[in-house]
Amino acid sequence: MILLATNMRAPIVALGAIAPVVKEALNISEIQIGWLGAVPMLGFALGALISPAIGKRFGLENTLIAMIALLTTGMILRTVIPTWTGFLIGTLLLTLAIGFANTLAAPVIKQRTPQHIPLITGLFSLTMTVTAGIVSGIVLPLSEQVGWQWALGGWTVLGIFALLIWLFLRVRLGSSNHQSVISTDKDASDISIWRTAFAWQIAVFMGLQSLLFYTVASFLPSILVSKGLSTVSAGQMGSVFQFMAPISILSLTWLINRGRPIQALAVFAAVLNVIGVLGISYLSTELAWLWSAMMGIGCSAIFTLSMMLFSLRTYTTNQSSELSGMAQAVGYLIAFFGPLGTGWLHEATDSWSLPLFIILILMIANVVIAWLVSRPVMVDGKYI
Repeated sequence: MILLATNMRAPIVALGAIAPVVKEALNISEIQIGWLGAVPMLGFALGALISPAIGKRFGLENTLIAMIALLTTGMILRTVIPTWTGFLIGTLLLTLAIGFANTLAAPVIKQRTPQHIPLITGLFSLTMTVTAGIVSGIVLPLSEQVGWQWALGGWTVLGIFALLIWLFLRVRLGSSNHQSVISTDKDASDISIWRTAFAWQIAVFMGLQSLLFYTVASFLPSILVSKGLSTVSAGQMGSVFQFMAPISILSLTWLINRGRPIQALAVFAAVLNVIGVLGISYLSTELAWLWSAMMGIGCSAIFTLSMMLFSLRTYTTNQSSELSGMAQAVGYLIAFFGPLGTGWLHEATDSWSLPLFIILILMIANVVIAWLVSRPVMVDGKYI
């Protein structure tokens, strides 16, 4: 699972870090670069939507092995076909594969390590974050030494390594879809995920977090520069936002393993996002590092909590897969409109005030949703 996680964010952040170099090398426009930035969320949503049925039909491990191969193929295509079309097709393939992996990770963890769901989920999320941070920091300097194609495509080795290990373990351990899963309720398998209140709550909970994350990742430096910070300082705040993730995930996993209530942690994370957006919007820019850190901690904690709840609040592996797929499909569609809507409103009003105010209202609403979604209830509404 850790090897899988190393491949699930690196290809996305690597492109963001090296986008100006790719733009010049391929002679493409800002609009085309923008599409490369928007495609991942659509790929994630599509992959999340269709992966539960495919995983159920062919087995979780078999499906994930195919997706690791597809992800690796996408990374290779982006570098061996140095054209706009090759880059777009490669990005579509790898983000679709990541969408599958995002969804099917939770049921695999539930099936293989049912007694250690918070720990394994925390390690999985932490690995994605740390790998992404390392890649984003070194890919641009690396491109100056070996060229952008090697700097971007060299991470294919992680995909190949993960594929070999997964194939080996598949042969040795078999497929988990042939192992029986005992439900605590005879009617649990009849639940329609799309008709449950819990599923929609967690979809919105995760979606609003992702909306904030991708909006901040896209526009935080620009917002802070407009408020008087230097370009260097504003860029550093973006790094603060990103590097809070390991601290957040490690702390969250430790607290849950120590028996701290999930509901209190979920509400606290959502409140941190509210304070962070409020600070960036209306309070002192001298404390921009604090507001950035709060949003970084809040976003990472909510993402990791959501991944845990996919497993903790379902009866069976199939339910975990269906809940994960539904919530992430809806969630990433919500997130897609964050950077898009923020950029459009900024251009229309020539100000960050309106988009920031709307995001603040959404984050306040997410505090209420955090309280609802983290109650000790199963997916069908029955209390634990």
